[in-house]
Amino acid sequence: MRFLLGIPLSFIRLVLQSISLAISQIWANKVRSLLTTLGIIIGVASVTSVIAALTGLKTTIMADLETFGTNKVFVWARWPETGPMKNASWMLIKFKPEQFDGLLEHCPSVKAFTRISGYNDSVRYGERSIESARITAVDASWIDIESRSLLEGRPFSLVDQTQGRKVCLIDPALRDHLHLDRNCVDQFIIIGNNTFRIVGVIEERVSMAFGGAGRGENFEVFIPFLTHYRMDEPWFHVVAASRTPELSDDAKAEISFFLRKTRRIKPGDPDTFRVQTVESEVRVFKRVMGTITAVAGGIVGISLIVGGVGIMNIMLVSVSERTREIGLRKAVGAKGSAILTQFLVEAVVLCCVGGLLGVGAGQLITWGIAQIPKANLDKAHIPAWAVLMSFGFSAAVGIFFGMFPAAKAARLDPIEALRHE
Repeated sequence: MRFLLGIPLSFIRLVLQSISLAISQIWANKVRSLLTTLGIIIGVASVTSVIAALTGLKTTIMADLETFGTNKVFVWARWPETGPMKNASWMLIKFKPEQFDGLLEHCPSVKAFTRISGYNDSVRYGERSIESARITAVDASWIDIESRSLLEGRPFSLVDQTQGRKVCLIDPALRDHLHLDRNCVDQFIIIGNNTFRIVGVIEERVSMAFGGAGRGENFEVFIPFLTHYRMDEPWFHVVAASRTPELSDDAKAEISFFLRKTRRIKPGDPDTFRVQTVESEVRVFKRVMGTITAVAGGIVGISLIVGGVGIMNIMLVSVSERTREIGLRKAVGAKGSAILTQFLVEAVVLCCVGGLLGVGAGQLITWGIAQIPKANLDKAHIPAWAVLMSFGFSAAVGIFFGMFPAAKAARLDPIEALRHE
């Protein structure tokens, strides 16, 4: 038992001694060691900073998608590329409100849905006016789907929706621009040529880093969907919310089956609509970002190979310089495996020191990237797996490129080595 335990303990002792010798050699030749590891430092710094930037970009976009809602399902009417409806009139292709009656009863994975139609029109109150505000016709469930809360007043009631009343919700920006009262509920504004009563003030849209920041002068007004539909019969789309993001694909299948039935699409004929889930787009985005990260990291990581060549060169020089030392050690009984381990550990330690400095340099670059204004990379950070990968790759480079010099040192003949000048 003592013999069996002695083998690993002897190996550990040998490795620790080799590490100590390696550090002393690095310290004795500080400038040369720094120049030798420069390729490793640049490679690790490049890899970690690129991964940090891509990770920050992914984190920002995923935060935007979470704000947008990953359980949403979008439904549009469209012309099919084949089949009898390929060249049909737009009056036959567009949705009709009654085609969505009973959707919640027949689609258990769907929590809520809203029909949506939008247009731009003027809005006036007294002497103040806005030439082009965004008017959006929605159902009452839109507030819950979008997670927009009311600051004042109430949402659309069932009577508002079914009777097509001329009521509206406005955002604070429009209220302030038209100089309406702070609590402007029950005041009237003119949208186009129609008078609408304000029933509530809705909070502003949450700003997103990509596509949602900087609303500028985009004023929002919301009216009941049927109010707008009875005036204009517009083209509209539908946004539904599944009960959980994981049920998005089930909700998509249920909505597709339901609409084929209500739109009387015959078996075998292509859909005259499209159903798309945000969750599926999130999965695609994650796969794409994973591929981009791997490719970018691989391309930048080529510099680590270049750094490894530099390590091999300096280790060959080190073997040449220390030939007499190797011969002396072999003459007093050192085995070839001990010499091999010493030089191999020295190469690995040299690479790991370079990796450590490279991670530090990468962290400085990442900090600089996060400070770039309007780049939306403030969430850039080096993930733990990237640090571990950097050190692992550095050690692998040290082993791979240090093996040849170490093997050369281990094979030296002690007599010839002692004669070396």
